[in-house]
Amino acid sequence: MTVKDSYINSVNLNADTDFPYLVLNVINDRGYPKNPGFRVMHWHNDLQFIYILNGSVTVQTLDEKMILYAGEAVFINKNVVHLVMPEGSCHYNSFIFPDYFLKFYFESPAGKLVDNIVTNVQLPVFSFTEKTGWHSRVLNMLRELVSLEKDKTEFYAYEVLVQLSSLWLEIQKNLLLPPARQTDSLHIRMQNFLSYIESHYSEEISLDDLAKSGHVSKSECLRCFKVSLQTTPYKYLMEYRLSKAASLIKSTDEPIGDIASKVGFHHLSHFGKCFKEKTGYAPKEYRNLH
Repeated sequence: MTVKDSYINSVNLNADTDFPYLVLNVINDRGYPKNPGFRVMHWHNDLQFIYILNGSVTVQTLDEKMILYAGEAVFINKNVVHLVMPEGSCHYNSFIFPDYFLKFYFESPAGKLVDNIVTNVQLPVFSFTEKTGWHSRVLNMLRELVSLEKDKTEFYAYEVLVQLSSLWLEIQKNLLLPPARQTDSLHIRMQNFLSYIESHYSEEISLDDLAKSGHVSKSECLRCFKVSLQTTPYKYLMEYRLSKAASLIKSTDEPIGDIASKVGFHHLSHFGKCFKEKTGYAPKEYRNLH
């Protein structure tokens, strides 16, 4: 099992279309079009840019945390485990697309330039916060992508591809790839904790069990979750179970009671209450909607 297998894969809602480009319009903590928006660490097979329109958001990875404000942006590389959290009232657009958009054609020389960044594990995220120079040019291109969503023409797809290619070229010309660094102890411990949850979420998991999986004390386990994810192990476990349940409710015809038990809830009434608090719908209503 790889590291990212311990987390939720947030699938591009347009992945099976002829233009797998997804733009999420996120206001506070609700995204449009609706996306299973559980606040757990997740990853994408695609590349992602986020442009902040109003307010501020925190972008958290396993190794770092950054706060972005209106007019700023961030690039999140593919397969990077991350979490985007609103800081109060906020509004942002998230642009998600496959890296082959930027490669033009199979075995194109451009492919190597794209892979220099996409495959670089030392570049999980990169923020654009300066209002001058090449940062400013990238931010202008992202604003243009925002504008394209408001008035789509018959040339929309082509306009998007041209804008993305120009944006990527600007990054390629100016971005200095970071030097290699060693993975720190917090990262390693969180990998162990979350891998344990992924393997045992359907079972009873105590804080002692989780701490032992990372070879630390219970207090250190709690500290790691607070520093890395700003939550507790219990809250993360509940989010993880509910996200697994939502996926099964949408994609299978299994009875709700069986799903609840499969993801670690032993009382159907408790599961129903938690699920509705998280999604706004009872499990059967959620299934009908999807």
